[in-house]
Amino acid sequence: MSSDMLEAEITQERKLITEIPGPRSQEIHERRKRVVPPGVHTVFPVYIERAHDSIVVDVDGNQLIDVCGGIGVTTIGHTDEAVVAAAREQLGKVTHTLFTMNAYEPYVRVAELLAAHAPGDGEYKTLLMNSGAEAVENGVKIARKHTGRPGVAVLEHAYHGRTMLTSSMNHKASPYALGYGPRAGDIYRAPNSHPLHDGLSGEEAAKRTINHLEKTAGASDLACLVVEPVQGEGGFIVPAEGYLPALAAWCKENGIVFIADEVQAGMARTGKMFAIEQFGVQPDIILTAKGIAGGLPLSGITGRAEIMDKSIPGGLGGTFGGNPVSCAAAVAVFEQIEKLDLLSEAKRIEQTFGDGLRQLKAEFDCIAEVRGFGAMLAIEITKPGTLEPDADRVSAVIDFAGKHGVILLSAGLYGEAIRFLPSLKMTDELLLDVVSVLREAFTATA
Repeated sequence: MSSDMLEAEITQERKLITEIPGPRSQEIHERRKRVVPPGVHTVFPVYIERAHDSIVVDVDGNQLIDVCGGIGVTTIGHTDEAVVAAAREQLGKVTHTLFTMNAYEPYVRVAELLAAHAPGDGEYKTLLMNSGAEAVENGVKIARKHTGRPGVAVLEHAYHGRTMLTSSMNHKASPYALGYGPRAGDIYRAPNSHPLHDGLSGEEAAKRTINHLEKTAGASDLACLVVEPVQGEGGFIVPAEGYLPALAAWCKENGIVFIADEVQAGMARTGKMFAIEQFGVQPDIILTAKGIAGGLPLSGITGRAEIMDKSIPGGLGGTFGGNPVSCAAAVAVFEQIEKLDLLSEAKRIEQTFGDGLRQLKAEFDCIAEVRGFGAMLAIEITKPGTLEPDADRVSAVIDFAGKHGVILLSAGLYGEAIRFLPSLKMTDELLLDVVSVLREAFTATA
């Protein structure tokens, strides 16, 4: 049976035929525990056999609504037909040469598309790698080369990866860095803007951040400030208006490279191609990964030409960076975003799903806030009448939803938020079904 026929069988609806996880998933999970270390954690032990658009089908035949999307990877949906076709065609041509040995056109085309969509004036150039962590590593490396400075500034609640450098840049030590030392040096963490908890205006929060960095690092010693415009693992925190422009202005005044980590928030997810556009900021370097290639491994470091050109030949690259199959898929992703007007679809999701979440907030006093843009939304769960995080309630709601066919994921320094990363193709009917399951979950866990 062809893959197209398999895709056609997956209706865009939640459908349960066994308990979740089902018997085959449980069987595979037992096999897994014998051969895969527990450090490779799975949030919910359901094993997926196939998927299309917003529905994943497990090995027991259950159809689940995927509101996680591989943590923001399948932004344009699972097995998008155009992406699959582009990857399949490229797979039959060439799978690998190493771009720095024998180059190929799809890499160049991805770089052209990233340059064309970069939210800034002037010339942009791109290095392609494999993962978000590699994008962050290389963004910092390039900024250090450009400035001749060692310091890296990051914000509270930040998440940037699991490598030595990026895990050192994360706010949360466990599980990403604890016990894996030594950690990288010359990293300076500053307070972020978190309106629900600090009550500060953007100007006030920026002043606090800048004062902290000037005292603890010294502006003249900083190579870069790495910022997630909307923080991902930190809880989908949206900074107060004016905060990011003030930080960008301070960076420009002091020769600090402003890096927008768009690994989770970028590629049309927030209703703009890049989330930083929501704040009117033109970054010096933009980092992309996750949603850029429709499920295939690819990441990009896109920066102003004068910054990118400081690295000498051979100083940048990697064996699999910018793999031709992944690049072909990425070109198709850009084309689908335009062809299907997925920026508008993100705004539709923000309206439909956001309204549903706000209705839940009115019904359940444990929901302290609904926040985010486009198809990157979150709710923060606290103990009623306080801002004290309630991670136990979050876990219980996610567990209930999973057993009823909705895949959700937590976020936040204390596990206090539930984040939603639906495909930009998710229908209003599916979105409202998710809201109904959430209502049942909050009622059942009261």
